[in-house]
Amino acid sequence: MRTVIVTGAGGLIGAQAVRHFGPKADRVIGIDNDMRAYFFGDEASTAWSVNQLGEELSNYEHRALDIRDRDGVLALFAEFSSDIDLVIHTAAQPSHDWAAKEPFTDFDVNAVGTLNLLEATRLNAPNCPFIFTSTNKVYGDTPNRLPLVELENRWELDESHEWFEFGIPEEMTLDNSTHSLFGASKVAADVLAQEYGRYFDLPTGVFRGGCLTGPGHSGAQLHGFLAYLMKCAATGGHYTVFGYEGKQVRDNIHAEDLVSAFEAFANDPKPGEAYNIGGGRHANCSMKEAIALCEEITGKPFNSSYESDNRIGDHIWWVSDIRKFQNHYPDWELKYDIRGILVDIYEHGVERW
Repeated sequence: MRTVIVTGAGGLIGAQAVRHFGPKADRVIGIDNDMRAYFFGDEASTAWSVNQLGEELSNYEHRALDIRDRDGVLALFAEFSSDIDLVIHTAAQPSHDWAAKEPFTDFDVNAVGTLNLLEATRLNAPNCPFIFTSTNKVYGDTPNRLPLVELENRWELDESHEWFEFGIPEEMTLDNSTHSLFGASKVAADVLAQEYGRYFDLPTGVFRGGCLTGPGHSGAQLHGFLAYLMKCAATGGHYTVFGYEGKQVRDNIHAEDLVSAFEAFANDPKPGEAYNIGGGRHANCSMKEAIALCEEITGKPFNSSYESDNRIGDHIWWVSDIRKFQNHYPDWELKYDIRGILVDIYEHGVERW
């Protein structure tokens, strides 16, 4: 493997991808201009992560390039051209709430930036696998119309429903729902990546993640559920729970598990495929359950308050059905459950916090 390009290289998944593929490649080009600090403030900056990558990997080259800069993206891809063996696109504006503040910025980063990268890949490395980190928010709030049952500490899908055992499959409709502007911009990028696979036969893969997490996350209030939760638990910082009595459920996938899925796809790409990817039934929790685990792991009481208004387009219950990906790549498996994820975040993050 000669050259790997990773966008959002300082972020959670980007940095994990750099570390994973670095030893397998001649060089890794990381693209990251620290937009996270612009989105969420200095506490969300990825500068520390980028610095670590430079110290750890001798074959890492960093480019502070904005993916909205079409000419800059095209020039970078032309520079390495047919040497590019893999593109992993993780850069994004990732927040429902933030997107409503600056819709043009959100769409330009998520949709236009993705188009710039897809076209640059097609023009310069048309046989190169292109992995796009999408989101389950492309389904909007459709999951909230499922028959849900309120339990003591979580919402749960009714046991009689066909999706109860494995979670929500890719067959769920994207239409007739409230996505939030963030969800809409990611839908555009998601469909573009699929289309470049189907129309141009570019080996694209779309990964519709649930909550992506791990110790490399610069968690902030508007983004990074488990990382920010554990950060607050360890430091005594205040956390606000929004809506649904804190019983909303998410599945969570560790960055290491997700990047290993990327490698499986890169080794045997199936152009234009979209996969729901997350912790599935193996790793999911409600807000209340996660808070209880954080208190247990840190040994400290959790400092929180409750706001009854939920975030627009937010899911009450999400568990990914990951069987499609597992059927395509049967050697891949999840290694981390919820407790393992939270312990890993705590042990790696407590000193930095």
